[in-house]
Amino acid sequence: MSIWWSLHLRREAASVPLARRLLIGTMETAGVDPEISYDLSVALSEACANAVEHGGGAPNGGASEAYRVTAYLDGEKCRIEVADSGPGFSRAAEIRPARPDAEHGRGLCLIRELADHVHIGAKPGRGGTVVSFDKILKWKKDPSLLTA
Repeated sequence: MSIWWSLHLRREAASVPLARRLLIGTMETAGVDPEISYDLSVALSEACANAVEHGGGAPNGGASEAYRVTAYLDGEKCRIEVADSGPGFSRAAEIRPARPDAEHGRGLCLIRELADHVHIGAKPGRGGTVVSFDKILKWKKDPSLLTA
């Protein structure tokens, strides 16, 4: 089974749970194990929260009020990409773990812990950041999509 969707979202806090609910609903309908769905939904929430907080102020001086979320469930893997048009990503910030008592800065560490593979980089030719991550899927014994 292959499922693909993409959202163009405003950089507003309310967009984060919207993306998360769509992902959870898609995976539940496809019959993905709830633990895997939960891990990916938390990772997606962190990536979206980063895009909302840091994804504005395009490098050319303009402001971007949107970001894009794309999810692919294909065979045994789910791949998620969150792309913004902000000033870009500092490699130093990527490799520096946050202090355990820090209120901010733990999102990328959480994404790394919850996903099997993570890539963080610049959008080719346009500035901004793309956070992509994937995870091998496990399935429920009785997926609703297959029994409906």
